[in-house]
Amino acid sequence: MKEKMQDGEKPYEKFVKYGAESLTEQELLAVILRTGTKNCSAMELAGCILSLSKRKNGLNMLHHISLNELMNIPGIGEVKAVKVKCIAELAKRMAQQKVEEQLKFDKPETVASYFMEELRHEEKEKILLLSLDNKLHLIEKYILSIGTINASLLSTREVFVQALKNQASFIMLLHNHPSGDPVPSKQDIAITKKIKEAGELIEINVLDHIIIGNGCYVSLKEYGLL
Repeated sequence: MKEKMQDGEKPYEKFVKYGAESLTEQELLAVILRTGTKNCSAMELAGCILSLSKRKNGLNMLHHISLNELMNIPGIGEVKAVKVKCIAELAKRMAQQKVEEQLKFDKPETVASYFMEELRHEEKEKILLLSLDNKLHLIEKYILSIGTINASLLSTREVFVQALKNQASFIMLLHNHPSGDPVPSKQDIAITKKIKEAGELIEINVLDHIIIGNGCYVSLKEYGLL
């Protein structure tokens, strides 16, 4: 039986006695920061980071807060700023790995869940080519483009050279909308149609084109656009 928590216990000692789940977000950050300064405790520094995060819509925005923004907080140097950014990256990768353990690319929600944390925080559009085997398992994730998607600039040849290189039975397109709104644009639909038609000629089926927003997604297949 765990001891009763005492008021004013330091976060590290609280963790050891009662476990990570007993700590607040501020206390968790304080443990990661480890030390404060002469005039500011680790808890106070953690509070400053959380205040910056809340002004940018919550903890997920730690992905977007730059090293310089963190280092502008008195008492946060490069080492502490790097630690905070690494924790955000670890959280993203852990969320992705949890889905990967039982991953089969047969449902749009599975694919969206797998890539959500990777893409929802991107500030530029990134379009990915997913090469799949005949059991719909991922062979390779390949970055086709970063920046504004333009059907005339996206190389259909590159798509299928990469798919053939991987001996893919199926392919899938995936990209993010930095605005957070996953509704497909005319360009998104044009790209999908162009690549689907090319795939039919060489018998590599385009399964879907999924657009990632902020915690939501759109499947062009489910929309009847594929």
